[in-house]
Amino acid sequence: DMKHWPFRVVDKGTKPYIQVDYKGETKTFSPEEISSMVLVKMREIAEAYLGKTVKNAVVTVPAYFNDSQRQATKDSGVIAGLNVLRIINEPTAAAIAYGLDKKGGEKTILVYDLGGGTFDVSLLSIDDGVFEVLATSGDTHLGGQDFD
Repeated sequence: DMKHWPFRVVDKGTKPYIQVDYKGETKTFSPEEISSMVLVKMREIAEAYLGKTVKNAVVTVPAYFNDSQRQATKDSGVIAGLNVLRIINEPTAAAIAYGLDKKGGEKTILVYDLGGGTFDVSLLSIDDGVFEVLATSGDTHLGGQDFD
């Protein structure tokens, strides 16, 4: 995959960094810095829409993210000037959106997220507004682009 990327991946200490040429200069960024740029832009969009400052955020991540990737995402939020209240799986976020207005007894739902390059599934239990992730799995090399 790396040979098709419009940037270079370089080792810097114990972590990979992204190196790009921008306006005649070579710039090097950590993955957290790149993610923070996206979060800054999203915060700006939200602030323009809401007409007020956004300080807190809940950030979604793919279901396959491990603990260090989740922590790196949280660090990205801090770099972006946000107080990250919670990191949640994308399928869990979809389930929350689905279940916000649902009343009644306990339900078990399967949420699948077939993205452009990934496929994630989560099994959740919803009971009186409480969401519990029962299981989650995914494939980082199976997605919509694989069906084209």
